[in-house]
Amino acid sequence: MHITLDQDRCCGAGTCVMTTPEVFDQRDDGIAILLDADPPAELATSLHDAAARCPAAAIRVEAQ
Repeated sequence: MHITLDQDRCCGAGTCVMTTPEVFDQRDDGIAILLDADPPAELATSLHDAAARCPAAAIRVEAQ
């Protein structure tokens, strides 16, 4: 799977970091950063959850 994070859309809510800290973190200003654009398949459920909960719709999960 491949993850795309649009930092320009990110509002800094942090739900992605709380849902999947293995893949997301936050800068000092609260904007999310992507730690792993191609995470392992076992994180699929939490990544889809993070994308669904993102209030800015800044996360996209794509199958490879």
